[in-house]
Amino acid sequence: MKKIFTLLFLASAISFAQKADEKQLKKVYSTSLTNGQSYAWLDHLSNKIGGRLSGSANAAKAVQYTKAELEALGLDKVWLQEVMVPKWERGKAEEAYFMSGGTKTTVPICALGGSVATKTGGIEAEVIEVQGLQDLKALGKEKIQGKIVFYNRPMQADLISTFEAYGGCVDQRYGGAKEALKYGAIGVVVRSMNLRLDDYPHTGSMGYEDVAVADRIPAAAISTNGAEILSKQLKKDPKTKFGFTMHCTQYEDVLSHNVIGEITGSEFPNEIIIVGGHLDSWDLGDGSHDDGAGVVQSMEVLRLIKETGYTPKRTIRVVLFMNEENGLRGGRKYAEVAKEKGEKHVFALESDAGGFTPRGFSFDCSAGNFAQVESWKPLFKPYLIHYFEKGGSGADIGPLKDDQIVLAGLRPDSQRYFDHHHAENDTFDAVNKRELELGAATMTSLVYLFDKYGTVKEKKIKG
Repeated sequence: MKKIFTLLFLASAISFAQKADEKQLKKVYSTSLTNGQSYAWLDHLSNKIGGRLSGSANAAKAVQYTKAELEALGLDKVWLQEVMVPKWERGKAEEAYFMSGGTKTTVPICALGGSVATKTGGIEAEVIEVQGLQDLKALGKEKIQGKIVFYNRPMQADLISTFEAYGGCVDQRYGGAKEALKYGAIGVVVRSMNLRLDDYPHTGSMGYEDVAVADRIPAAAISTNGAEILSKQLKKDPKTKFGFTMHCTQYEDVLSHNVIGEITGSEFPNEIIIVGGHLDSWDLGDGSHDDGAGVVQSMEVLRLIKETGYTPKRTIRVVLFMNEENGLRGGRKYAEVAKEKGEKHVFALESDAGGFTPRGFSFDCSAGNFAQVESWKPLFKPYLIHYFEKGGSGADIGPLKDDQIVLAGLRPDSQRYFDHHHAENDTFDAVNKRELELGAATMTSLVYLFDKYGTVKEKKIKG
């Protein structure tokens, strides 16, 4: 009889907890969808401030704006964390064309972030098309010397995960110039990381590593339509010449800041949960999807916690990281300071995949913690959140990784993300208010569950 009573008591307790969690999630989603703040914050970031490239005046304005908005929420603490960041400027608009048989055809390009400028007046040379870094070795210096290398490997269209498709070709953007100059190339042009055909060139970071400044060659992205036209032209006339002009400049590092705010935990204040996105963006467009959406959703998590009357057991901290796009300085500085202070982070969630309809999360965690997450799936089912998978989390929270913390990334529907990623059309009008608010509520719900139940402490097996 005692055993039966105990089982009934446990079943009743579990049922009560589930109903309490269902009630809290419903309150979170309802508040976000009927009285949300994320869209208004994004409107200001995008339309009143604009693109927020690290080291720029707009990035500094965004720091002060978000700090003031977090202070207005009445958090227990709001502060700025100093971080030195790169400062690179695009300069005036780039120009590009190809020449064949006396006919000049212009194509849309943009400088890749961190590229050097062309010489005064630009450069013009024959162009050689390749499908990736591996093609350079096969061609050799004899065929590349003095030419412009055109990297034209597209994102793989039959991959459902567009991030997987992006990962399959982004190496030609980041390392294309460094590799091409080994074979005597005088410049590189890279097909934009975009699944659709349009006229928007997509920028992004590139690196020269230890190559001396004097030896560096300019690197640009060409729109997917431009890439298609250029490729067809080269098949007709392999001697086609390509020319482009860029005016970018790299300056010395400058001081910037991560923006941080927190609600102190009522029971375990030394156990820290963070939620965040990156405050910087590229200079094309206004960075609404990448990553204005993640910034305002993360701010909204703390507002929704307060608005719904929930008292966190653990310290809930929002971190708006600076310089994810071209250096990851903000994420590294945050982790460095946390380690110096001996802070105990138990859970970190990042939103950096756009403001589209949320589908779920990916987790970098132990088997025990993932099992706990899977037990929460029924709570999310009414909101059509179904994707709970092991995988990556977010670049900014990655430096916090150890064998105890749970890292997670919000996973929205990604099919349209790379239409806008790092391009001029990453603008406020491309973000749907309801989708943005659903994402904020989904993040808040997961933070609530990790705060209420904590993480699973797994024993280490001695070898």
